[in-house]
Amino acid sequence: MKPNEKYGQLATDEAIQKTSQALKENNIKVEVAENGEEAKRRVLELLPGRAEVFTMTSQTLEAIGLDKEINESGKYNAVRPKLMAMDFKTQAREMAKLGAAPDWVVASAHAVTEDGHLLIASNTGSQLSSEAYAGEKIIFVVGAQKIVKDTAEGLKRIYEYSFPLEDERARKAYGMPSAVNKILIINKEAMPDRIFVFLVKEKLGF
Repeated sequence: MKPNEKYGQLATDEAIQKTSQALKENNIKVEVAENGEEAKRRVLELLPGRAEVFTMTSQTLEAIGLDKEINESGKYNAVRPKLMAMDFKTQAREMAKLGAAPDWVVASAHAVTEDGHLLIASNTGSQLSSEAYAGEKIIFVVGAQKIVKDTAEGLKRIYEYSFPLEDERARKAYGMPSAVNKILIINKEAMPDRIFVFLVKEKLGF
């Protein structure tokens, strides 16, 4: 399946501002970054030194080098290296617990709507519990090509654009297909100052 390139086009400044305002009205903190480097710098300024941080698998984080900085710099109590050192066959339950409720989560989303909703798709759902509730602070870094009109269009973007690209990546990286098995939709955040979104005026990730 070829990706629908309609969903790979950067949003207009007007759409970015509309989305930003709607997210704020839904109790989500927002900053607009001109590019990936600016977004990376701001995220690192936001993270406290030695903080427990879990970076979700993300082409966006990889593109701007944010995952590497968090996981390899030694400046943070990074969760992902700990998980990578564990054996899924014998420690799956411990791994699930470790990743379920970190102090900080850094991730991306697959769609952001102009009325202020976030959509995150997953094969296994491993990242969704922390993003939905259990993580104390959540940071989403999102390229402006992921802005869509509403939730219905966000779902179309997942199936018609994000999934074909992720499926291709998974087959190359892991030798197996991906799947859209679980989708988290964040309409509004109940806890003040819990979710931060950096909308980046650059095409990043899927």
